[in-house]
Amino acid sequence: MAEVMESPAPSILTESLITLTAGAAQEVKRIMAENKIPEGYKLRVGVTGGGCSGLSYALGFDQQKENDELFTSNGVEILLDKRHAIYLSGTVVDYQDGLQGRGFTFNNPNAQKTCGCGSSFSA
Repeated sequence: MAEVMESPAPSILTESLITLTAGAAQEVKRIMAENKIPEGYKLRVGVTGGGCSGLSYALGFDQQKENDELFTSNGVEILLDKRHAIYLSGTVVDYQDGLQGRGFTFNNPNAQKTCGCGSSFSA
């Protein structure tokens, strides 16, 4: 008889690898409500290849997958693919809404070099 192996449950961390400021959390909640993001979807923070410095930050809404870490910051559930943790661990995401610009900003202690616009980095 073949043995059936269950895949491990996704990790749930009590300590956040990524922190959302109160302003960023408020904006994420507003976007979720305004766009009627379905129940069960969470904020996914990650990186993609590209940008002028090599890697770009990615934000979106998704359901939890097998390789994800799940944690909460300022009342927002955040998903992070474990493979991205090396690039994003300790990052603080903020939201700016002022005369100098509007949008999410990333304070990433792992970034060795960033571009002028702040949306890409190298590690």
